[in-house]
Amino acid sequence: MLSVITAVGAHALNALTYFGETSELHLRTLVHLMRGNIELRPTIQQMASVGVSSLPIVSVTMLFSGMVFAYHLADQAASLGAAAYVGWAVAETMTRELGPALTAIVVAARAGSAMAAELGTMKVTEQIDALRTMATDPVQYLVVPRYLAGLLMVPMLALVADVIGVTGGFVMTNATIGMTAGGYFGSIPGNLEIWTVAAGVIKAVFFGVIIAIVGCHQGLYTERAAEEVGRATTRAVVYCIMLIYAANLALTVVLFP
Repeated sequence: MLSVITAVGAHALNALTYFGETSELHLRTLVHLMRGNIELRPTIQQMASVGVSSLPIVSVTMLFSGMVFAYHLADQAASLGAAAYVGWAVAETMTRELGPALTAIVVAARAGSAMAAELGTMKVTEQIDALRTMATDPVQYLVVPRYLAGLLMVPMLALVADVIGVTGGFVMTNATIGMTAGGYFGSIPGNLEIWTVAAGVIKAVFFGVIIAIVGCHQGLYTERAAEEVGRATTRAVVYCIMLIYAANLALTVVLFP
């Protein structure tokens, strides 16, 4: 019994320590942003890495997700006489849930892991210590650009993902029940609310922050051993996905009361 209590206590302390470290990192990042301490060139490079480089895999993921969802939905809707609402149902699902969540998971797997690996390698090879000796704050030089990239690019990717997912749904609907573009897309404007799209973008903003903070934290707090870089990268992806799911639940309750 005592060993169980000890194990639970140790996990609780680790969780509190992790929360404290990530909160401090986030606060220091926000302070630099409010002071305007932004490195323009690294920020643009990170935006390209997080946004442009992630676009192909996000596009493929959402295209096939939209097609699979529409495949199941179109057949059922046609049998119930509700085929006219298939386009709206796909768009509603994409903008409300699938677009932001799947985009964030893909970006976490690709860009979040890269952040942890890059910063972890810099930590192991003492490049971060070299920045400090040159009176350069690693948070300002390394974290802020990645934070801005996640904050700005993940919502943009989510919007693109929504469009691609809805388009994929049309392709499958047209192939299965022969629905025309007018019938599919015509049901969207009158039923899909602007707030639904905006709420999905708001979710993506929070997801982008989670990816950047978790990825950078794992990199900066990597132990000084080569094998620790791989472990930090794995933890970054796992923690990002878990926190994205948790944040998605909380934001859904808040944004769609």
